Amino acid sequence: MAEDCIFCKIVSGAIPSTKVYEDDRVLAFDDIHPLAPVHVVVIPKKHISTLLDCTEDRMDDLAAVISAVIEVAKKKGIDRKGFRTVLNCNAEGGQVIFHLHAHVLGGKKLADEMG
Repeated sequence: MAEDCIFCKIVSGAIPSTKVYEDDRVLAFDDIHPLAPVHVVVIPKKHISTLLDCTEDRMDDLAAVISAVIEVAKKKGIDRKGFRTVLNCNAEGGQVIFHLHAHVLGGKKLADEMG
C-alpha cells in the first residue's frame, strides 16, 4: 500500500466507495465522476503504479483485474449489449491516479473516439 494513494485508501476502507465487486485480489467500485450510465473502476488491492509495472511476477494481479471486469459487466447488466474497458498508462495516456486501474463503461452506445 502506498500511503498517499487514494485507491489504496479506498482498499483500506479509509475512504468510502460504492462497492460493485470484491475478492481477495481486487476491488471494483462506482466511479464518482461517471462518463457513462455505468462507470466502474476495477483496481488490484496490491499497489501497482502503472500497467508498465505488471512484470511477469504480477501477471496474476492483472489477470484478476480482467476477470473482475467480466464480473462487473455481468453484475451491471452490460455484458450482452457491450461495454468498453480502458486501462490508461502514464500521464500522456490519460492516467491521473497512479495505481493500476481499469474503467468499465457501458449502459449506452459509446462514441467511437478511437476512429
